[in-house]
Amino acid sequence: MQVYLNGSFVDHNEAKVSVADRGFIFGDGIYEVTRVVHGSLFREKEHLIRMDQGLKSLKIDLDNSVRKAIPEISRELLEKNDLLDGEAAIYLQITRGTAWPRTHTFPNPAVKPSIYLSASEFSPHTELHKTGVDVITLADVRWTRCNIKTVQLLPNTLARQQAIEHGVNSALMIRDGVITESPNANIFGVKDGSLYTYPESNYILSGITRGAVLEIAEKLDIPVHYNPIREEELFELDELFFSGTTTDIQPVTIIDGKNLGTGKPGPVVKSIQDEYKKLLYG
Repeated sequence: MQVYLNGSFVDHNEAKVSVADRGFIFGDGIYEVTRVVHGSLFREKEHLIRMDQGLKSLKIDLDNSVRKAIPEISRELLEKNDLLDGEAAIYLQITRGTAWPRTHTFPNPAVKPSIYLSASEFSPHTELHKTGVDVITLADVRWTRCNIKTVQLLPNTLARQQAIEHGVNSALMIRDGVITESPNANIFGVKDGSLYTYPESNYILSGITRGAVLEIAEKLDIPVHYNPIREEELFELDELFFSGTTTDIQPVTIIDGKNLGTGKPGPVVKSIQDEYKKLLYG
């Protein structure tokens, strides 16, 4: 597999970063994952805008010529890895760069950011979209700037691993008694034909797919309430689903071993799935 690292396309086995890279030492960087269908990057503009916002939040200064080249690099990676047909995903990571000695303050003078991209095949979780998934509830112990898509994903990783060790697919994370997100997706609840979701804030990452769901809701005249779902209200919901770049629209049917509603994907999530497929596949 060919990857892009700091100006060069190289075999992934040969790609190396310094042990002094601040992404390795501090998790000092951001990332994006973009879905690709038959060579077309889905909502590429939105991903790049969020990337810019993340870089600004972390005060990482990326050269404008490099920024402009990212779309071309992405397409060249797809071509080099023979991924122009079918489905794929582009991973992009930018860190503050390599600096020595190790210090908590930013390098002075500033160093050149490290930029890495890879492309890989992707297979949608089609069967799970039909059957739904089971989850457990866990405390949301992440930092309070979840709106920045940083590479600091240890709490997310531990939450997902805990779910796997419990024999379920994923988790609902709870902060101050309300549902925030899953370890890798946004969450929507359905009650009486309306959507409920955590309002955009520093406690969630407002996902690109989340934005698509909101557009679909407007198209289908589905009311949206930006109200957090309280833990004690979970089983009063009719439906619940995840949304994410690699998750798509994924129904949640079992929570902590108990069926939600009928225990099967409901009509609202199915209608949103149908419209999302139209956006994704045309």
